[in-house]
Amino acid sequence: MRYSISLSAFHIFEAAARKCSFKAAASELSLSTSAISHAIRKMEEGVGVPLFERTGQGVRLTSSGEILLEHASRAFEALDSGLDLVMSRSSQLLRLHCAPSFAAQWLTPRLARFLSEHPGIEVRLAAGMDYARFTNDDFDADIVYGAPRGDGLVRMGLGEEIVTPLCDRTRARTIRSITDLLGQTLIQSDNKQLRWPHWFEANGLAPPPAAGLRFDRSFLALAAAADGLGVALESTRLAEREIAAGRLVAPLAGHARELRYVGHHLVFPIAARRRAPLRAFARWLAAELSIPIDPILDGQASPQQR
Repeated sequence: MRYSISLSAFHIFEAAARKCSFKAAASELSLSTSAISHAIRKMEEGVGVPLFERTGQGVRLTSSGEILLEHASRAFEALDSGLDLVMSRSSQLLRLHCAPSFAAQWLTPRLARFLSEHPGIEVRLAAGMDYARFTNDDFDADIVYGAPRGDGLVRMGLGEEIVTPLCDRTRARTIRSITDLLGQTLIQSDNKQLRWPHWFEANGLAPPPAAGLRFDRSFLALAAAADGLGVALESTRLAEREIAAGRLVAPLAGHARELRYVGHHLVFPIAARRRAPLRAFARWLAAELSIPIDPILDGQASPQQR
């Protein structure tokens, strides 16, 4: 009689085989390493063949384990497809968490276009500096500022951003060279990765002793600069509306070195990729930013390739 193996056991095996690590599988599945090891050993006893070779450096699949992983991966992909069909019909709600300034300055002004292009999808958006933990199923995805944290997540960088001094037109007329900034009120965003000392260093100058104004959000720094309170060092992506309206200009464009970096990422649990609203949003986001879509969302990569 064939030995009965639970779906949870296959899930544990697939995670351990994909990562070639009991410890990494334990972290992804929120289990202990000993629980993973016990489940694998019990599964091996049931099927009657070793699935992993234990070495001093860790574990690796046996030939039997490789065969089982191939079939298990296909089975989970089939389950994903079935769940996708069911969930896309029963729920069109996208539950999204986002970094505050990206939400206020870039995403919210574009949501009407996304919703018009995807009728039927409903968006619930929450903004905050804390990252979504994905442990209580409150969110499908998070747009984070800075390096993504957490295991078992798909991470899609949202393209390169340009960071440069920005101010109102009146103040810009007094800024002709880099040294002109030394006499200006400089606005600092305290939670930014790139700050005034980085910009001055990149342009061969020692920074002033301290910034004149400090804010904890980029959208506040941009608003202050647009209102004539000083010069903000900010992302031109976050300032797109103000620049387009002429409320902010880059006085040293072409005359100073800009800073460039990937500041924001879309992150979500691997399992969430089956949700049609998330896939639609990720594709739309990639098109808006002219960046490639993550292959796992286009069906070109399986979870074991992550």
